[in-house]
Amino acid sequence: MTASTGTAPGGTDDSRPALGPSHAAAGATAAAPASLIPAQAPPSTIVMPRPATAARPTVTPAASVVICAYTLERWDDLVAAIASVRHQRTAADEIILVVDHNDALLARARATFDGVTVLANTGARGLSAARNTGVRAARGDIVVFLDDDAQGAPDWLEHLLAPYAEPTVQGVGGAAVPTWPASGRPAWFPPEFDWVVGCSYEGLPTSAQPVRNPIGAAMSFRRSVFERVGGFSDGIGRIGSTPLGCEETEFGIRLRQADPQATILYEPRARVHHRVTPARASFTYFRRRCYAEGRSKALISERVGSTAALATERTYVSRTLPRAVWREMRTPGRRRGAVSIVSGAALTAAGYLHGRLLLPVAARRDRADGRGGQARPAGGPAS
Repeated sequence: MTASTGTAPGGTDDSRPALGPSHAAAGATAAAPASLIPAQAPPSTIVMPRPATAARPTVTPAASVVICAYTLERWDDLVAAIASVRHQRTAADEIILVVDHNDALLARARATFDGVTVLANTGARGLSAARNTGVRAARGDIVVFLDDDAQGAPDWLEHLLAPYAEPTVQGVGGAAVPTWPASGRPAWFPPEFDWVVGCSYEGLPTSAQPVRNPIGAAMSFRRSVFERVGGFSDGIGRIGSTPLGCEETEFGIRLRQADPQATILYEPRARVHHRVTPARASFTYFRRRCYAEGRSKALISERVGSTAALATERTYVSRTLPRAVWREMRTPGRRRGAVSIVSGAALTAAGYLHGRLLLPVAARRDRADGRGGQARPAGGPAS
């Protein structure tokens, strides 16, 4: 959604009004195609930012928290998500709720949430355009995204915003911890595949480290980034309950292609709790999500090149998954976990290969229709 020039990283835009607190008004084997997910793992080409010194200002930047919602079925989750933002130890300067083409949800939200800016998605249906709508409305120096079924720990924003004291840090993502159904984590569900349910997974750093891109359930970027490189691209992210993804991956790659010095950090102390429904804890959803991830990665490879799109996945496939298979095979009663790892890897690879085969057909169709799934300009109309 966004096009070029804006304020320098971390700078403020004097044309925008000052903000106050938003609530003041109220295993695969190495031979498998390297198309597998993790949203993040430390890219070898990124240099860690310098630690903040005593002389560096520690003023907390103004933060706009954007939550996108599409269904009334998650109303209780949405209420809890907004409440968690309001009870942060470091207060958000504003909360923006974007409703994705659901008039009933929009009306109920406007009648319920005092002190929250409630907007309709002005773009195409889907998470990417909804987030872009929130970015255009945001006035904070930092735009923070929280899923409507996630709740931030009381110190989530504090840890998420602290790294922005370093000017080279352009994005910070936190840890998304799964909140499983009452029955708990399924025995067959390996932690290396927690990305399937939108959560941090085994293999991510255990301390603040640079990554290619954050997990979308709890991520943030400087607002000036969107003004420079554009917004989230249409045609990649989730639409309703369709389990596509990777819009954060494409955005993170595009950011670093535009600014090779930019750093995106994973800060595991910035924790949110992400609810996993019984449906998403099923093997049926596991299969669908893995396959959809492969399809999404194929599309990203076409847009930014397979080297950038699959750099993290190569490490994941060659190191993380083989160790996980070995662990599951050696643990009594856990062999189903090994089967899940191999199945997940194979399904993601199949989705990737299928996506690559379909891309030429889709490209010809889009050219004929005049469509293209481009990034939306931050300050321009969504259509």
